[in-house]
Amino acid sequence: MSFLTIGHRGMMGVEPENTLRSFVRAEREGVDVIELDLHLSKDGALVVMHDPDVDRTTDGTGTIAERTLAELRELDAGQGERVPVFEEVVDAVRLPLQAEIKDVAAARALAEVVRSRDLTGRVEVISFHDEALAAIRTLLPGARTGLVGERYGADVIDRARAVGAELVSLDIRRLTLELVEQAHAAQLTVLGWTVNTHDQLRLARGLGLDGVVTDQPEIRRAVRFTA
Repeated sequence: MSFLTIGHRGMMGVEPENTLRSFVRAEREGVDVIELDLHLSKDGALVVMHDPDVDRTTDGTGTIAERTLAELRELDAGQGERVPVFEEVVDAVRLPLQAEIKDVAAARALAEVVRSRDLTGRVEVISFHDEALAAIRTLLPGARTGLVGERYGADVIDRARAVGAELVSLDIRRLTLELVEQAHAAQLTVLGWTVNTHDQLRLARGLGLDGVVTDQPEIRRAVRFTA
């Protein structure tokens, strides 16, 4: 398998995160996969945003769950971009997608879209929440899933296997060679995040990772020349 580069929330180092502008830029920069985050709006839309509230990334305030999609559409998500829904991202770019479930309740809505649009081969579902991945395993048999970890230990491998995940996406600051080797022995793909410097890329290579999540186009270019 080649070394993968995953565009974090599109290409958030140079564009407003989780916007169509960011996703299109990531595809243009040549990443292999685009990562995005999902919450449910008050009226059940699959909203693409990282935080549970809109305060940091838009000109509004309040939680996503308390706003309808129409209300969210009124917000500026950066450089005039509107808050997108998952279906719009699917149509805007052609690359494979890593859809991260931030709100466990979004699992069913995501499964419905993936099933109705026959996206199982294109969309990989990831989450910090074991229960969200377990739900996807039931709702979408055959879907590829991944467990995300920040404050994790060696148990992350057993957790991933318990929910049927094929990959782990882990904070590179806690990764060790031993854990990577154990994950590979368990037939898990191992990704590291967030890799935004050449030193971090060298660390990822030294650890034997299968790929990295990055905000920066120069990391993708560096991977091209070091593959």
